[in-house]
Amino acid sequence: MKTFKKILIIIIFICSTSASFGQQKDIKLPPEATEFWDPIPRKVSPGKQNHEAPSDAIVLFDGSNLDKFVSAKDESNASWKVENGIMTVSPQKGDIKTKDAFGDMQLHIEWASPTVVKGEGQGRGNSGVLIMGLYEVQVLDSYESRTYSNGQAASLYKQYPPLVNATKAPGEWNTYDIFFTAPRFNKDGMLTAPAKVTVIHNGILVQNAVELKGPTEYIGIPNYRAHEEELPFVLQDHGDLVSFRNIWVRRL
Repeated sequence: MKTFKKILIIIIFICSTSASFGQQKDIKLPPEATEFWDPIPRKVSPGKQNHEAPSDAIVLFDGSNLDKFVSAKDESNASWKVENGIMTVSPQKGDIKTKDAFGDMQLHIEWASPTVVKGEGQGRGNSGVLIMGLYEVQVLDSYESRTYSNGQAASLYKQYPPLVNATKAPGEWNTYDIFFTAPRFNKDGMLTAPAKVTVIHNGILVQNAVELKGPTEYIGIPNYRAHEEELPFVLQDHGDLVSFRNIWVRRL
């Protein structure tokens, strides 16, 4: 660390000298001048198989139970169906949410629309991942079904359509890797920085660090309202038999 400080002093001196005597192209810095050794990035072991949770992840669903989730309505036990390592929406049972709250995070989640295809548009394999319970990444069977572009799979619902449609066929597993930066508010509740979202759908970038205009609204214009720095995220019961597996989070 002392070496770095000495190099920094040298850089400042050289820069101030250059400013005094104009641009001097013959000034060359040693390679060490642009190196730093602290802090050392902490070591994290990746999953042994594709999409497996890394060593520092919080595993929310490993296929065994819904202990990390509760009813979004009244915080009673989550009552969706769990079978063969998969959770499936139980229509009319309501949304479920995580017991833990999250702010900035990396979220990995896998989902599949029903193999028995019913309906069209928004009535076909509809669910959603509502980050902080407010900002929805749409889940929908958009494989061969047209709907409004900012409402199809991997859209930030009613705000941004995905860059491309990467949806797999009904019954096949889709993967979302969502990188979320929570909005910031000052002590008076005024927005100082909007939420940002990046979404990778089946390995394809479909939302590139977009700035959300506010919480998801089905009708009307989004408008930020101050809220906690961390909140649970919600999985939506939209009445369709959408399935989920392999859900994990890394706090950022």
